Order: sequence, then structure tokens, then C-alpha cells
Amino acid sequence: MASRVIVSVINDLVTDQRVNKVCQTLVSMNCDVILVGRKLHNSPEMDKRNYRVHRMRLLFEKGPFFYAEYNIRLFFFLIFKKANMLISNDLDTLLPNYIIAKLKRTPLVYDSHEYFTEVPELVDRKRVQSIWKYIERKIFPKLDNVITVNDSIANLFHQDYGILPNVVRNIPRSRDSIQRVSRESLGLPIDKPILILQGSGINVDRGSEELVDAMPFISNAILLIIGGGDVIGKLKSATNKLGLNERIIYKPRLPYEQMMKYTSIADLGLTFDKSTNLNYKYSLPNKLFDYIQAGVPVLSSCLPEIEKVIKKYNVGDFIDDHNPEKIATKINHILNNQGLIKEWKKNCSFAAIELTWENEEKVLKKIYSKYV
Repeated sequence: MASRVIVSVINDLVTDQRVNKVCQTLVSMNCDVILVGRKLHNSPEMDKRNYRVHRMRLLFEKGPFFYAEYNIRLFFFLIFKKANMLISNDLDTLLPNYIIAKLKRTPLVYDSHEYFTEVPELVDRKRVQSIWKYIERKIFPKLDNVITVNDSIANLFHQDYGILPNVVRNIPRSRDSIQRVSRESLGLPIDKPILILQGSGINVDRGSEELVDAMPFISNAILLIIGGGDVIGKLKSATNKLGLNERIIYKPRLPYEQMMKYTSIADLGLTFDKSTNLNYKYSLPNKLFDYIQAGVPVLSSCLPEIEKVIKKYNVGDFIDDHNPEKIATKINHILNNQGLIKEWKKNCSFAAIELTWENEEKVLKKIYSKYV
């Protein structure tokens, strides 16, 4: 009989590729997987999965009542389900999973996708931050199986609690799965360079505002912004004010395979996070690896974990600061140097062989195999 694993995450399940890959890894280990999350009023429909999905419709969609309602609902869902293993994704699902794991003596694996207590939504809200820190401080030292997304965040947890988590980076599967299409089929121009910024968290302090402000100084290029976040409305207003509606194209959050069709036709992938908080400073965004898998060179802000990857494989360059005119100068220089782009694209093809989920999941399988 297949071992049952319940995977919990608080966000929308449609676009969370790390959690989807984890579930696929469990399925490959012959597990019966249930993925639990929430569904908002505007959530897109799920694509077909080879595991079960439970999406909870909540009365509240943000704020403290949202978190309280989700955690209470998750607790009662878990208490009435049998499982051989629980997987909690991020601090906002940990408390009910930990309680149930103790009550039922069920193995628990904690996967922290970020340094949660230092996310920008918390750093200026000290009372709320202190609540999450209290929960983490009470539970984290008692966990036996902890995973996180890069070495820097693993080291921060080690400094805090004396536990060094396993590192599993959020890297996509091999590029063989990318469906390559023409620009014409996507309604994009064939005679202009295309820049791309993608992500489910296009938020404040991630460099997108300065990127839009840089576009008037960038010669003959199209900027494609795919995803969602709290700054999208502001970006669209700035785009309209600058008269750039024909040069900046917005797409909503898309299923991964559809998003990667756009990524694969781009000339340069962008990631401009700022080091305004520890979570951003030590981030290793999904988009970096998506760009590389799609064979697209990267221009990034100079953050430690991103810098290690780009320099190791020589797949791109860095901006010196977030001044819009300096960003434009750097992009113009790259777009005018096709030899450099060609070299980076070639290096992306080599890096993509090594940077795959198939390599990362070996760590997960070693942990999971103890319980399933």
C-alpha cells in the first residue's frame, strides 16, 4: 500500500513550482500525495496533476484573520487524515503541522522557502514579526528534518538555532520539457530585442520600478513582465504615464509551461532584487534558474547567492546600482554586443545540464525514504 504524504502550503497552488516539483518527486517514490492550499476568488484553475489537491476557500484573503483561519482549517484537515509523513512549507503552515505531528507521532519535514521572519512584509511590523519569531523559536529547534533553498539562509538558521538545514535549491526540471514556440505565435515582435522580468512576487524593493523608469533610455527593446505582485498596479501607471504601453507588455501569472514559452524567446532575463532586508539579500530566485534552463542570459543585481551562480557558469552580468539611466546603459551595452550574448547563451546550455531538479531532488529522496 502506498505511503500517504500530506503537503501543506499557504499560497495559491497553481503557480508554486517548488511545491509541485516536491509532489512529483514523492509520486515518483510511489507515494499517495495530497497537496493542501487555499483558493482565492481570482485564483486560476488548476492544471491536471498526478496527485490529489485540496484547495480551501477562505472567508478572509489577507491579514491576521487570513492566517488564523488558514491555520485553524489546516489543523482540522490534518487531524482527520491519516498520513505517513507531513511536509510543511514555510513558517505560516508550521504550527498546525507540528501540533498534528506530535499528537499523531507522524514524521514532519519542514521546507523553508525563505528567511520568513525577515520578509519585507514583516520587517516594519515589529509586533507581527515578533509573533512569527516566537512560533519559529519555539518549534524550529525541535525539528528533525529541515530543508531550505540556499546556503546563506541555511547558515542564518544555523546561527539562530544551531541546526544546519539541508539545501535543496528551487531549480526547474531539465530544459527538455520546455515547449519552444515562435514569437509570432505569442504576438511578439520579431525585429526587437526582448527583455523579460517574471515572478509571482513582483513586489516593492525588487527593482521593477527602476526597470520601468529605465525603459525610455533603452534603445529599441520590448520589456515583458510576467507575473503578479503588490507593485504591478504602480508599474502599469508608470508605463502609461511614460507613454510606454507599446514597449512594456504585461502578462498575469501563468502556468509554468505557458510562462516558459515566453521566457524561451527572450534575449535577456532580469532579476533586480535589492538587499533592503535579509530575505531579499540572500534570495536565490526561481527566475534565475528558469532563465538559464531556457538558454537566456541574466542581468542581475549583485546579491551573494545569485552572484555565485552567474559567476560560476558565466551566464550574465550585474548592475552596479538601481539608477534607471545606469540600468539602461548596461542593458544597451549588452544588447549591442551580440558576441557576448552568444557566449552567455552557450554557457547557459552547459549550466542547464547541471542545474536541474533531477539533481536537487536526490537530497529530498534521501530524507523522504526514511519515512515512506
